[in-house]
This record gives sequence, structure tokens and C-alpha cells, in this order.
Amino acid sequence: MSTTTPRRTPRQWLKKNWRDLRVLLRAFSRPLLLFLGTLIVAGLLYWFLADLSDMPEKPGVLEAIFLVLQMIFLQANMSFPEPWYLQLFLFLMPIIGIVLLSAGAANLGVKLFNKSARGQDWEVALASTYSDHVIVCGLGKLGYRVVLQLLEFGQTVVAIEREADKYFIPLVRERDVPVIIGDARQRELLRKAGIERASAVVCSTQDELANLDIALDARELHPDIKVVLRMFDETLASKVEKGFGIHTAFSMSALSAPAFAAAATRAHIDYSFYVGGTLLHVSQVNITRDSPLLGLTLETAEQQFDLTIVMHQANDELHLHPASEEVIAENDTLVVFATLDTLGRIGGNNHPGAYRHGGRNFIKRLFGHKHPH
Repeated sequence: MSTTTPRRTPRQWLKKNWRDLRVLLRAFSRPLLLFLGTLIVAGLLYWFLADLSDMPEKPGVLEAIFLVLQMIFLQANMSFPEPWYLQLFLFLMPIIGIVLLSAGAANLGVKLFNKSARGQDWEVALASTYSDHVIVCGLGKLGYRVVLQLLEFGQTVVAIEREADKYFIPLVRERDVPVIIGDARQRELLRKAGIERASAVVCSTQDELANLDIALDARELHPDIKVVLRMFDETLASKVEKGFGIHTAFSMSALSAPAFAAAATRAHIDYSFYVGGTLLHVSQVNITRDSPLLGLTLETAEQQFDLTIVMHQANDELHLHPASEEVIAENDTLVVFATLDTLGRIGGNNHPGAYRHGGRNFIKRLFGHKHPH
């Protein structure tokens, strides 16, 4: 699987950098507020002490705050005060001000130029800028593939992973996906991932009870959220779907069994799935001179063999929405939906090496991966 970072469109680039800027400003707001608080407190203290002294000209409150600000930048437009406790302000305020501002600027610089030093606070802050996004809980092989496919679909994603050293975490972060480390069964962690603003949550850990726990918590925190639940037991998945109103509960055994069974046959299967109780397969079919589809129009082939043709590649031209009157010729490539019996009838047992890359890439874009052969 390729791990290269995909190119971003200008809109995606602007959106990402706007989120970064918002988080950076938020990170700098704390030291800035601390500086302003120190300035006001010191100004009020200077005004109070000056009012108690026997100075001929005593500053007002706002003037005292302004004088302290000038002291910080060594620009105090005032005569040297006689009371020693007021003289201390002239020496201490520049030091205090420089320490506060430099600490904030250094923190901002580190976060701006060194992404690896941003830490979990940054990931949480970045997630707080997301809305209408998908939360993926669990970054194992399945969770990683789900993240990649969601990004392909143009969705924004926030991930939660319990193990900080998971192999797929840096690969996901390279794609600008915030990864929050912790147990997704903790409601506070779901809140940090923006569960109240999310459009869907995918529970893809290897613990089906943990997945169920996450799903139920997500529903309580956001009743209208779409829940996609990974289950290993087909019976339990069915009960969860009916009993908890989670309309997308997938049994991994039910999903993987067709793949392994189809892969063991002579037919070349790219993808297998159930529609109701019918097992359908997606297959690339290379048209040879002895193919029963040769010379037929797409409409005739679909009616005669009870299949659906979703792609037709002819003379190096790829038709993703082929017209029904197109004629199937030798060396063409088709991508079809069909049962295993139908694939056997039309000769869907071609060697994968005979297929051209157009059909193969179409399958990858459509489903994200192929089943093993």
C-alpha cells in the first residue's frame, strides 16, 4: 500500500492552513492574556503605591497602566520617581515583560515550525476546529484503510487510537488527520474528538465489546450521529442492529467469508459482498476470441447473462458510464457485478495478468482494495 501523501488542491491547502492558524492563535492567546493580566495588575499596583506617596504629580489609573507598559519596553516617558518601591517598577517590569513575551513567542515558534513537538494539546485543538467530520476509533489495518478511503471521498477525519506507538499513526498524521491518543470508551475523549459536531463515528477496534461501548456512548452524546460498527460475530451484529438502532453494524466474518470463498474458486474476483441474501461479486473480465460476450451490445449482455456492466474499456478508452449500445469487442475489458455462477458462464476466470490497468484502477477507486487471489 502506498504511503505517499496525496497532493492537495488549493482549497484543501487553504483550509488546512486556516485550521493551523486558528490553533496557533489559540495557543498564543494564553501567554498574551497572562501578559495583559500582569500589565493591568502591575499598573493598578503602581497607581495605588503612587497615590500613597508624596509625589507632586500622581498618575491616574489608566496613566499608571500606560506607564508600566512603557517601562516594559524601556520607553517610560517620566521622571525618575523618588520612592524606592516605585523605582523597583522601572527595573523589574522590563524583565517580567520580556520573560512573558519571549516565552509565548518561543512556544509559538516551536509549534509553527516543529510539528512533532506540538503534542496532544495540538491534536485536540486541531480537532476542535472540525465539524461535520468522521471520527475513526482504532487505527489498526482496518481503521487505517477506512481513513484513507474517507479521505478519498473528500471527508474530514479525526482518529482516536489507544496505543501511542501504533504503526499507522504517523502515516495518518502525514495526511493531516488529527490523532488523539487514548481509550475511545472514555466519553471525554470522544468530546475532544468533536463527537457533538461529527457526522459519523466508525468503531473499528479489534474488541467488539469496546466497539459497542463506543457506539452507545456516541449515540448518547450525539443522538443523530451515524454509527458504523465493526463486529466479529454475525449474530451479535444482527442483534445490535435491531436492538440498539445502529443501522450499520458489520460482521467481519460475514464480510470476509465471501472474499476467501470466492478467492478459492477459479473465477477472478476483485470484491465480494452481500445484498440481502445474495452474494454478488465484482470482477474484471477480459474479452477473448472465445468469450460468449464477444459481439454483443452491453444491453444484450446484461439481459442475457443477468449481470451489470459498470465499466467498459475499449481501444484504451475508459467508459465509466458506458452506453447500452456499445458493442463488446476482442481485447476489451469489462468490470461487472454478477453472481459466481454468472462469472463462470461468461468466462470470468481470466488470469489477472491479462487485465489492463484501467479496470484495475477503477476497482481500487470504487472499493479501495482488492481481495486476495
